[in-house]
Amino acid sequence: MHTDHRHDGDRDHDRPSGPNDAGGGRYEERRAPPLARLAHGIREVLGVHSHDAAEHADPSLERAAEGRRVLVRSLGILGVTAAVQLAVVAFSGSVALLGDGLHNVADALSAVPLLIAFGLAKRTPTKRYTYGYGRAEDLAGLFVIAMIALSSALAAFEGIDRLLHPEQVRDLWAVALAAVVGFVGNEVVARYRIGTGRRIGSATLVADGLHARSDGVTSLAVLLGTGGVALGFPDADPIVGLLITVVLFGVLRAAVRQVGARLLDAVDPALVDRATAAVLGVTGIIDVRALHIRWIGHTLRAEVDATVAPDLTVTQAHELAHHAEAHLLERVPWLRAVTVHTSPAGAHPASGK
Repeated sequence: MHTDHRHDGDRDHDRPSGPNDAGGGRYEERRAPPLARLAHGIREVLGVHSHDAAEHADPSLERAAEGRRVLVRSLGILGVTAAVQLAVVAFSGSVALLGDGLHNVADALSAVPLLIAFGLAKRTPTKRYTYGYGRAEDLAGLFVIAMIALSSALAAFEGIDRLLHPEQVRDLWAVALAAVVGFVGNEVVARYRIGTGRRIGSATLVADGLHARSDGVTSLAVLLGTGGVALGFPDADPIVGLLITVVLFGVLRAAVRQVGARLLDAVDPALVDRATAAVLGVTGIIDVRALHIRWIGHTLRAEVDATVAPDLTVTQAHELAHHAEAHLLERVPWLRAVTVHTSPAGAHPASGK
């Protein structure tokens, strides 16, 4: 006797369909004017227009919406930060500040693929993408890592170039003020992204927050270098910049580990223990023969093989699977879909034969 019970929050049993709409619910959109359809498509990909009842009813979609809000707001903050810094570059001639401003532009642009990924996460699964599009969020993490690596390389290059080709910096007070603006703007964004990313379970959003923090550290380098120049030590700026580059590569290493682990389906072992305890908490479940959990974007999916008494009926085994599913969904955060398989005791000998 083997029974499976599956719960998937992605399924939509009430989706309307009609003779002109094999997918359901899209007939009126195709009848809309071309420009209206184009605008709708852009909003759908970016995911900036969804606040309907269905989204609020689904916790994973609510988390995706929260992630998009964070990205849009941080994009605005970093855009203003970069604009201030580049404006000061125009009359100060500070190469270090130019690099910092470009770092902030790159950080702001890294929000775009994440916005697209969070928007794709809203789409329902298809016959080709049966698990949905949540993996797009993890793939966007690779772009974030590339931006951190680029920022680190640029910081190193600028530091070496300034040592070899010293340049006079004008209006040091303005450069110092712009560096402070860069640090504050990036640190605000970093705390915002990292805090939200950890709350909704998005490793990519956390990595993007680390990217913002790395740019904030670069801004501090500009500030310290400016102070050294003001005290009559012109090489202070490039030397401090090279020291900060070491810190930036440390941030890169942390981001690679976090995003790489997510792409390899790594989870916190404590999460596995928690899920196992939730299944074993169901009266009638004898043992957990196997339990697999994986991240897909910022949501979790689980597969469980639970051992039950061999004299149970199929209906009784199904009920136990249903209870195990309910326990998991209630006690494991970020879990959205569960497949529970029940096997009678003795059906799978320890030797595996």
